[in-house]
Amino acid sequence: MKDFLDQLTDEQAAAVVAAMKDVAENGLASARHLRGEVYEVRAEAERQAFRVLFAQETSYILLSLSGFQKKRQKTPANEIMLAESRLTDWRRRGRRRSP
Repeated sequence: MKDFLDQLTDEQAAAVVAAMKDVAENGLASARHLRGEVYEVRAEAERQAFRVLFAQETSYILLSLSGFQKKRQKTPANEIMLAESRLTDWRRRGRRRSP
């Protein structure tokens, strides 16, 4: 996700952060449910559209899983699968650290 944000202009990154902040403040109603535990938030800046796929880990933690520039109407299936894979990996690694 850091690589995605690093490629954006300041205005684009600010729009993405603002979209995620909206979800943090207003809940999942501000996002679009895609599949399972994966949601999508939309951001627009400089006449370009961006998407961040995330999962809600706790009531106060939104785990960003994938970010990309929107080029089509429908969210690409490979981005959803990538997000699901990253969520599974994140949770698996967390369980190994627990006592």
